[in-house]
Amino acid sequence: MSLLQQNGADLDDASKGESLTRGTSHIVIAAVVATVLVSIAIAAYIIAGEKPPAVTGQVLSVVAHPMHTETSGLDASGAVVPTETFDQVYVFTQVRLYNQSQGPMFLSNMMTNATLPDGIHSSYAASASDYERIFLAYPDIPVPHNKALPLDTTIQPGQTVEGTVVSAFKLSKQEWDARKDLSFTFSFRYQPNLVLAPHLAVIEQ
Repeated sequence: MSLLQQNGADLDDASKGESLTRGTSHIVIAAVVATVLVSIAIAAYIIAGEKPPAVTGQVLSVVAHPMHTETSGLDASGAVVPTETFDQVYVFTQVRLYNQSQGPMFLSNMMTNATLPDGIHSSYAASASDYERIFLAYPDIPVPHNKALPLDTTIQPGQTVEGTVVSAFKLSKQEWDARKDLSFTFSFRYQPNLVLAPHLAVIEQ
């Protein structure tokens, strides 16, 4: 009798263990499924919550004008002084910016970025008044004299603005031609920077 009771107890424990194993496997599967569903829900929430950039833009044209300058060898009083030479490249960029946000956007600055063999060289854009001075100083410069884009421009919601900005690099033509990449960074108050890459050839004039 005692032997039969002992065997019965063993059988009961075995069956309980089997049931426990089955229950545990169901719990694990349910936990995995729940984790997957939660992950999908979080991803969907993040994607749905992503906002488009406040400002979009387009580079309409890029004109580079290399300049090699040599001083006259005379100072203001007419005395002979050593001549000096220097090279620079003016980069005129025609851009279009569009405010697709619900509030005004305040442009505060712009940079031209040229990737050269020794790294990235960046040059801030000149102000609208300095842009005009270039055409006064070099009236024969073979570059279209378009309307300047002021660096303090306010773009209202739904508004599109267009204009030209100019940056200058202290580079020779050979150094400029060795560039690997070109991009333009637009800075706005209280907003992330907008970086635009030209999808067109750079014109040299």
